[in-house]
Amino acid sequence: MAASVAAAARRLRRAIRRSPAWPGPSRRPISSEPPPAQASAVRDAFLSFFRDRHGHRLVPSASVRPRGDPSLLFVNAGMNQFKPIFLGTVDPRSEMAGFRRVANSQKCVRAGGRHSDLEDVGRDLSHHTFFEMLGNWAFGGEYFKEEACSMAWELLTQVYGIPEDKLWVSYFGGDPKAGLHPDLESRDIWLSLGVPASRVLSFGPQENFWEMGDIGPCGPCTEIHYDLAGGVGAPQLVELWNLVFMQYNREANGSLQPLPQRHVDTGMGLERLVAVLQGKHSTYDTDLFSPLLNAIHQGCGAPPYLGQVGVADQGRTDMAYRVVADHIRTLSVCIADGISPGMSGAPLVLRRILRRAVRFSTEVLQAPPGFLGSLVPVVVETLGEAYPELQKNSAQIASLVSEDEAAFLASLQRGRRIIDRTVSRLGPSDVFPAEVAWSLSLSGNLGLPLDLVELMLEEKGVQLDTAGLERLAQEEAQHRAQQAEPVQEQGLRLDVHALGDLQRRGVPPTDDSPKYSYSLGPNGDYEFGTCEAQVLQLYTEDGTAVASVGEGQHFGLLLDRTNFYAEQGGQASDRGYLVRAGQQDVLFPVARAQVCGGFILHEVVAPECLQVGDQVQLHVDKAWRLGCMEKHTATHLLNWALRQALGPGTEQRGSHLNPERLRFDVATQAPLTPEQLRAVERTVQEAVGLDEAVYMEEVALALTAKVPGLRSLDEVYPDPVRVVSVGVPVACALDPASQAALQTSVELCCGTHLLRTGAVGDLVITGERQLSKGTTRLLAVTGEQAQQAREVGQCLAREVEAAAERLSRGSRDVAEAQRLSKDMGRLTDAVDTTTMPQWQRRELQATLKVLQRRANTAIRKLEMGQAAKKTQELLGRHSKGPLIVDTVSAESLSVLVKVVRQLCEQAPSTSVLLLSPQPVGHVLCACQVAQDATPTFTAEAWALAVCKHMGGKAWGSRVVAQGTGSTADLEAALSTARAYALSQL
Repeated sequence: MAASVAAAARRLRRAIRRSPAWPGPSRRPISSEPPPAQASAVRDAFLSFFRDRHGHRLVPSASVRPRGDPSLLFVNAGMNQFKPIFLGTVDPRSEMAGFRRVANSQKCVRAGGRHSDLEDVGRDLSHHTFFEMLGNWAFGGEYFKEEACSMAWELLTQVYGIPEDKLWVSYFGGDPKAGLHPDLESRDIWLSLGVPASRVLSFGPQENFWEMGDIGPCGPCTEIHYDLAGGVGAPQLVELWNLVFMQYNREANGSLQPLPQRHVDTGMGLERLVAVLQGKHSTYDTDLFSPLLNAIHQGCGAPPYLGQVGVADQGRTDMAYRVVADHIRTLSVCIADGISPGMSGAPLVLRRILRRAVRFSTEVLQAPPGFLGSLVPVVVETLGEAYPELQKNSAQIASLVSEDEAAFLASLQRGRRIIDRTVSRLGPSDVFPAEVAWSLSLSGNLGLPLDLVELMLEEKGVQLDTAGLERLAQEEAQHRAQQAEPVQEQGLRLDVHALGDLQRRGVPPTDDSPKYSYSLGPNGDYEFGTCEAQVLQLYTEDGTAVASVGEGQHFGLLLDRTNFYAEQGGQASDRGYLVRAGQQDVLFPVARAQVCGGFILHEVVAPECLQVGDQVQLHVDKAWRLGCMEKHTATHLLNWALRQALGPGTEQRGSHLNPERLRFDVATQAPLTPEQLRAVERTVQEAVGLDEAVYMEEVALALTAKVPGLRSLDEVYPDPVRVVSVGVPVACALDPASQAALQTSVELCCGTHLLRTGAVGDLVITGERQLSKGTTRLLAVTGEQAQQAREVGQCLAREVEAAAERLSRGSRDVAEAQRLSKDMGRLTDAVDTTTMPQWQRRELQATLKVLQRRANTAIRKLEMGQAAKKTQELLGRHSKGPLIVDTVSAESLSVLVKVVRQLCEQAPSTSVLLLSPQPVGHVLCACQVAQDATPTFTAEAWALAVCKHMGGKAWGSRVVAQGTGSTADLEAALSTARAYALSQL
């Protein structure tokens, strides 16, 4: 038996590794059983099975925008939202901390980053950028291998009715290099469930050991595979379900250590399951995609979808069907969750997906303009019941897709013209310039995918300068790295083992309620009390728990209670110091505090010894804390004011604040106008002027669920949750019959706030830019900084007004006009870079743009007049002939060029070269060759000969050229000019 199993393993190893590719477009039914209900029923059956038969709690899908996980572009697996549980960092007061056994259907996107299927989509019958992952989880040892395997087998064979003889399983066969034994427990469980030994296969870590990342929780997995061949001929296996048993943690040094708690994490792709249950050989043939494929056929008039791949797919028509169907699902889901096409990160990937879809729909399927947006209602119809956010945002999704489609088609048209013009100028062996290709690309101006640019050049038989393109890409990457916001250092952390140790010892979470203990004194000053605490644990910089630390050591400090605010909810951590009880003259500086699984870890530098058990007294930095409180309350007022100005549907996308400034990201249909920015500031100023009370109270999370107008983010909130209400007591704001939350700022928030709004003083929005289409980032300052910004804005406004008045008076000569133009440029730079109200910046920028145009026009008019006068003087000095070579006074090269052009207009058969001496021996040169001159006589060569004589340089074309040089002997330069011209005429 062992030999037969080994032989089967060898035969099937390649088949399993090749999953998830489907074998081909055959229409032979997989199962003789009648097809089950639609995909929605398959999804519902999964959720009902785990809820009703096995007591699992159903949790909604998380957004595909990763929640606080910078390692991911998109949520790409069902386990992403449960990472805090696996890592031991979940807030013990949160709803998630109570999860024991849960199930859900998670929206997943795999495009860009470590796990990307983007390039494969369309080429085969199974890859998708968006898919749904059905999963069940057991946390903290709620159940483990036996229960997980039994539930999976029960669901597949008894509920879905999949014949047992069509299912194969694989398990972890061990890894001697890592010291891991085979997972014989899983093997024996499958055998006990009746799976024949010949269909229980063992594989190594590549196939059957799952890891969350380079470090972190991991463990052996067992997979359930379906035999598409149905017992006829060689098995054709596709993976259906992966059951992961998290037993270990991959350490930073690469070693594996047992986890304090074991977990079960399973994932089964809905699309693939539905294909199996509906007897289809392709996920695209299921009812998850057939409505889209039908809509594409009707909307484009392309040949019907046949499900062909490779060479059988003539003209790549079926590939285009699959690309468009997949990509519009991805676009719809991402936009509904707040990710819009943009210029970096996930938005850039989404932009590429949209352009890829437009390219295939227009170029292959010959779709009419606006077609892609018309498919959004079909996506909403197929997925909207499971994911209501699609229904809520359907109009916005269709609008944004249609706008981007139109913009891309316009860019595509312009790109073709630029490519045609550039190619026409290339020699037979020239490569297409990398700079031009870059300007056409997603990273450049037009946003064309580079593979499309290469394809368009390939069709013309032109090769692209790929080496130059790689150089430009590296330069762009370096530039982005320099421009990127500094990454917040992680600092000291409590890892999963340290947290597990604390939990085993029964150490309670840190009591940080004293952070809210502050009050307003009689004179209006805030009073922050001290906090008495005991040292529970000390940690070295590498996370090792120690009993004491010595002088100069940077360490982590765990206390039983603290008044320090640990960074969370977008608010920066407190700073301050602590002293030991009875020793007030030795200060231990506290640089930062952070939350780790309900424990507050302080980062401290020791001036002398500190030991576990010591009693300490904590003091927060009052100025720093007050700055954060001021900015946080201002952030809530800003959020409220934006809803007032832009409408109640306006959603916050994130924020961050420290005492210097605040940053606020908001979902917008279009960039804010100066009028809207000004209105938002006025609304905040009114609330500040009223000096309203700010009420804060902890309430049961359930009480906040149905409050109309209550603002909350896609976050995991603790229970009870803190509610912050401006001007209205919390109890009144939370009354379901009350409209208070629609009329003032009411939010769920763990931050520290002012007790009255008046202390904000003022708020000025100083910056605004689009992070991506649909998301705008605002920067703002408050208090004295805001007042200074307004004063600077007023000063610059007066300077712009004065410049406009000078321009209206006119300039006497070119020099004065040029000075005024330079002043406009300096003012423009000041307006662009100075901290000032953004609405005023935008207005002044528009005004300066008009003034700069007027100044440039005035310069041109003065130069033309000056050139006309000098032209007449030169014509008076020179009789008609084939050549004019002379000197003339000119204040700029621009004037000199105009004199040359006017001379040639009035004497068309004359070739002209003029030199203009400047201060300290500098000489300007301009020339133009007559149209009837010999082909060998070119202006560029003429100017080069003269300027080279003067030790300078020249540039231009066959007809006109200009240059510069330095010489004290103008006559010699003129002689060189005449001699060269006469040799060519």
